[in-house]
Amino acid sequence: MNLNQLRSERKKWLTWKNIAPLRQMLQALPQIETTYTLGDTVTIKAECDTKTKELVHETALALRPWRKGPFQVLDTFIDSEWNSALKYNLLEPYFDLKDKKVADIGCNNGYYMFRMLSQNPKKIVGFDPSPLFLTQFDFINHFVKSDIVYELLGIEHLEFYEEKFDVLFCLGVLYHRSDPVSALKSLKKGLVKGGELYLDTFMIDGEEEVALTPAKTYSKIPNIYFVPTIPALKNWCHRAGFSDVEVLEVVKTTSEEQRKTEWILGESLENFLDPDNPDLTVEGYPAPKRVYIRATL
Repeated sequence: MNLNQLRSERKKWLTWKNIAPLRQMLQALPQIETTYTLGDTVTIKAECDTKTKELVHETALALRPWRKGPFQVLDTFIDSEWNSALKYNLLEPYFDLKDKKVADIGCNNGYYMFRMLSQNPKKIVGFDPSPLFLTQFDFINHFVKSDIVYELLGIEHLEFYEEKFDVLFCLGVLYHRSDPVSALKSLKKGLVKGGELYLDTFMIDGEEEVALTPAKTYSKIPNIYFVPTIPALKNWCHRAGFSDVEVLEVVKTTSEEQRKTEWILGESLENFLDPDNPDLTVEGYPAPKRVYIRATL
């Protein structure tokens, strides 16, 4: 596969009529000296005039919906749909990224990658084929000025990438793949020998090696193909070639982590659950619960 040709083709996505005006807004942002902190909120500070602060706020609003975060950019607090700090803080005690090559597959706007900078990895690469999410990343990185590489590529391109990684993150992606074992094989091929994969996915309770297969939607999400039990997920990982699979955490999604804010302009978890029984989705399936695993070669 010729990735450079693919990169060239996908770069044209930035000229789409819904993306091009956003790119122009980014180009209009002034170059200013900033400082930043990488806590639960990725916070960017600078001494600047009111006009610059207003321009930043206007640009951030234009970039909605913001799914991952939160971010504080000058006077603008981007209260994203997901409080992604909960997921990052849950996983952080389990990994060490110092001097390692790291990739985030399905990186969205890069929130997790910005947080990873605090561990001083050798390199961070994000994979996500969304021009909007890339534009959100570029907005934040305009001020952070990191060396993070963002590729408009997907999980299926990882095995053809020019380098392998010590650590991969694949958070909230696997249930969007119609062939999860093939996706896991692609992840395996992106790792060096002894590499680690940190993954989370929807799950259902049970000791049987089975998976829920939604008829149309799950929690109002149309592209959810399989929701496995933990034993089924482990089997998928072993079939893909991972030698060891460790369950780190099991967490039910709550409104503390996912909720509607002015930064998404749409529905969120409260709309996805049965109003009479929050333990069920509106379709009658078990409410969203995630399993976090570490798989190694």
